[in-house]
Amino acid sequence: MTAPEVETDAAEAPSPWLRRWWGLMDLRIGVVPAPVVVLVVALAGVYVRLGKAPSDIMAAIVFLGVGGFLCAELGKRTPILRRFGFAAILATFTPSYLEYAGLLPPVLVKSISDFTENSNFLYLFIASIVVGSILGMDRRALVSGFFKIFVPLALGSVAAFVVGCSVGTALGLGFEHTLFKIVVPIMAGGVGEGAIPLSVGYAQFSGQPQGEVFAEVLPAVMLGSLTAILFAGLLNQFGKRWPRFSGEGRLQVGEVDAPLAGAKAVLFHPTPQTVGAAVVTVAALYMVGALTHELWRWPGPVVMLALAVLIKLGRLVPPSIERGAYANYQFFSACVTYPLLFAIGVAKTPWEKLVAAFNLPTVATIVATVATLVGTGFAVARLLGMHPIETAVVNATHSGQGGTGDIAILTAANRMQLMPFAQIATRIGGAITVTLALLAFAKVAGKA
Repeated sequence: MTAPEVETDAAEAPSPWLRRWWGLMDLRIGVVPAPVVVLVVALAGVYVRLGKAPSDIMAAIVFLGVGGFLCAELGKRTPILRRFGFAAILATFTPSYLEYAGLLPPVLVKSISDFTENSNFLYLFIASIVVGSILGMDRRALVSGFFKIFVPLALGSVAAFVVGCSVGTALGLGFEHTLFKIVVPIMAGGVGEGAIPLSVGYAQFSGQPQGEVFAEVLPAVMLGSLTAILFAGLLNQFGKRWPRFSGEGRLQVGEVDAPLAGAKAVLFHPTPQTVGAAVVTVAALYMVGALTHELWRWPGPVVMLALAVLIKLGRLVPPSIERGAYANYQFFSACVTYPLLFAIGVAKTPWEKLVAAFNLPTVATIVATVATLVGTGFAVARLLGMHPIETAVVNATHSGQGGTGDIAILTAANRMQLMPFAQIATRIGGAITVTLALLAFAKVAGKA
């Protein structure tokens, strides 16, 4: 049933000029109207001339929104490469290169970097995606999926260690260098949770300056994440070509989206009040995780994830808030992903470190490691009642650049709803990898 049409007085009918203007406003770069893009570029030019720019959320919305969606649209329109997650790659690495080459004005770099470092923008995104996707899942599939995902992750990690170390050793990098400086950093959980603690531990046991060690392991983290993004894009295209291997974002066979499940389900658009209640709930869960990290050093995102699972399983929030959280997830996924990737490229992705890894033996080792991790997930999925594409994508996030890598990989795969499982791969898988690696490195250093 459609709503009745509202008659418009002839005097109120839009003029031809106004219709043309509306047409321009409907021409969009991502979600940003084309005239607004022009306005933002002009504003950026003025701030560059003034020599300073604000770093508050208002400036971030316009600068990151335009920058992120411009890069993404370019990636989406690039022939052939657009099929392989090129939009996510350009949105992340183009601003990194522009900063490195001095093509992005320092005024804007400072504005974006200050906002990114001080606003917790990244964790707001992850919290909204994690909690919203969990509350939007089928409860039974959620339980079995969380237990099942550890199997392909464990098998993939072991296989990746064996293959990666074999390739690196065969190419003359040496077993210990390949293991500790390339393969382990790839699966260590990113920069903050992986490369930094690894470099601190390696430095403590070897006596080498921590800064030098960090510079050695960081390229493997970044290039491993880039490789995972490319594989995610390939998996997305593979799933479109052979749909029987894809769950369209659902990890397990038979899984459905909870808000859409059931013939008698009451479907409605959440009210602004319901979405607001969900957003505050999401923020509260994040703050609980942050507090546990402050008090007991527990990993905050994992605590937040566990609380969201308990809330879903115990049905501790009504369906209206579940749908509100899911709507919040959809908004962040559609409207915030590319601006966030642009911010990550400017503030957290040093181009020179990425380029440092570009030599044949290192690249071959990284590609072999990530390919084995992804391929193992794909191969064992059917045995566990899981979709091969989705399982392989989750395994790919184990080689991503932490939470930022998860976002880029899932964006390239067009499967952002897998974020809860990606967090398991990144946070828990990374923590286990770092712990075992430091224990092994301590023994090796003790014998030296």
